[in-house]
Amino acid sequence: MRDVFLPRSLEKLWTYLDESPGALVFAGGTDLLVKTFNGFPEGEALVCLDRIDELKEICQQGESIWIGACATHSGMVASRLVRNTLPALWKAVGEIGSPPVRNMGTIGGNICTASPAGDTLPPLYAMKAEVEILCREGARRLPIAQFIHGPGATGLQKAEIVSAVRIPKPQGLNLQHFEKVGLRSALACSVASLAALARLSPDRVVEEVSLAWGSVAPTVFTCPQAEETLVGRPLCAASLREAAEIVRHRVRPISDVRADAEYRRTVAGNLLLRLGTLS
Repeated sequence: MRDVFLPRSLEKLWTYLDESPGALVFAGGTDLLVKTFNGFPEGEALVCLDRIDELKEICQQGESIWIGACATHSGMVASRLVRNTLPALWKAVGEIGSPPVRNMGTIGGNICTASPAGDTLPPLYAMKAEVEILCREGARRLPIAQFIHGPGATGLQKAEIVSAVRIPKPQGLNLQHFEKVGLRSALACSVASLAALARLSPDRVVEEVSLAWGSVAPTVFTCPQAEETLVGRPLCAASLREAAEIVRHRVRPISDVRADAEYRRTVAGNLLLRLGTLS
């Protein structure tokens, strides 16, 4: 039998964590509850964050979009701010799991699970998002690429939670795209995914670009060399083929039950080639 705490405020949360320093913190629980059902980890108390309203807000703060860690995927899909300002992220959350999973799962959970297949992560990397980390003593921020250390490994310390993610408002980026490949068209973990943000001139010359792939390395994969190859050139088949070849040589995929490494390597490049078909 486990103790389960349901704080309705941050102050109550800190009290529970003081009383149960080994407690496991979760929000939607779509990943954690599966693990606990299978016997891992044993015995620890659970602290659920999803009744703390201030962790659910989605708003604009200055030149950033602030998304509370307990904002659900469904809540983000329903948000006009996310849809109109961050369309790559909006598309990614709309493809996560099933409606029940999207109703329960949260962006904070997706970040803290730190799976290279997490659908929200490539857009967050491409958009240079920062993770806001909170404890009783105050807050700190880390770029998401520094917060996630590897599969299931993050920069969270004892008695800290992820409270939000802050995303700079894209300025002048007229291409914002997310696409994933799975074993079926829905209810599938990604075999590979790509988030791409770019500023294109009227004649489709790449002036700025940010690319991030999921499921092709231990963490989300970025490739400055491919980006440099595209900048200053038209977004056309020739430049994309050159950049895709760089990506195929630099990704570090694994083979698992969903796909072998060589297939993932091929798909990572092909996803980049598909940018040439976007209007």
